[in-house]
Amino acid sequence: MKFSEILGQFGDAATNHSLTSNPDHDPEITGVAAIDEATIGTLSYVEGAKFGSFIGETNASALILPQDEKLQVLAQESGIVWLATPDPRLLFAKAIALFYQPYRPVPEIHPTAVIHSTAKVGSDVYIGPHAVIQQGVEIGDGAIIHPNVVIYPDAKIGDRTTLHANCTIHERTRIGANCVIHSGAVIGAEGFGFVPTRTGWLKMEQSGCTVLEDGVEVGCNSAIDRPAVGETRVGSNTVIDNLVQIGHGCQIGAGCAIAGQVGMAGGVKLGNRVILAGQTGIANQVKIGDGAMTSAQTGIHSDVPPGEIVCGSPGIPYKLYLKVCAVYNRLPDMYQSLKQLQRKSKNSNQ
Repeated sequence: MKFSEILGQFGDAATNHSLTSNPDHDPEITGVAAIDEATIGTLSYVEGAKFGSFIGETNASALILPQDEKLQVLAQESGIVWLATPDPRLLFAKAIALFYQPYRPVPEIHPTAVIHSTAKVGSDVYIGPHAVIQQGVEIGDGAIIHPNVVIYPDAKIGDRTTLHANCTIHERTRIGANCVIHSGAVIGAEGFGFVPTRTGWLKMEQSGCTVLEDGVEVGCNSAIDRPAVGETRVGSNTVIDNLVQIGHGCQIGAGCAIAGQVGMAGGVKLGNRVILAGQTGIANQVKIGDGAMTSAQTGIHSDVPPGEIVCGSPGIPYKLYLKVCAVYNRLPDMYQSLKQLQRKSKNSNQ
């Protein structure tokens, strides 16, 4: 499509662009690409001034730029059409959707799928080969159940939710509308509940359930466990990366982002819009306030107030962490200085 057509798709978000001054330079755009891999005919983006050097080197025909006149001039001088926006990455994400739509099968029920007679399946649903839908399951309209998915008894799947191949939904799980569960994920399996006795571990039955509210996305091979009693809940529009462990009874707020290999022990409570970077570990019953963030490999053993940025293990506030890092790099020199002072003190006392 022409660059001008792309601008039309963006509406008010694309009011500042190069066609205003040069309407005849309106190239055909055939796809999107990273700026360092772009070819003629592709659209790319620059997120900020520190990436400005790419503008003179890229082969992209069009760029999404920040509101930075210097970058706009660079693009103009390189013969690249552009549009400017306060958030180039967000607009580029929308641009990808103009050229790519994920695979969506035509609604049908494959003859090899096993569906219990008591299951309720909505309209326009796709159920793939060898999927297993057990008794009492409810599947909403427009849902997509890919091959080899197993849904245990009495689970409910919301409208337009997609379950990718080989994921497993355990009994009594509730999954809302417009959710995506990726391959290998396990939702609602038994929590890790064992009571020590003199003769060994007594298994505590996990009679609770797991609830995913609308718009939740769960990555490949992640696990969200159900508790002994009550529920494990993930709030609406929360996104969860691959290989994440959410323990029994956790309560995750709305709009959270949880990166790969995060692990939460049982009973953790996250507020809304919390961001957990990769390999963050959270101890049992910890509470994390709204808008808090962690850096990669943070270990959290105590409550975190709203808006706090936490780093390190054990986790400490970001500003203190920077001071600790600065001292840490000087520890060898400080140790040598300490040894010298100790020797001088010893000699002066003799």
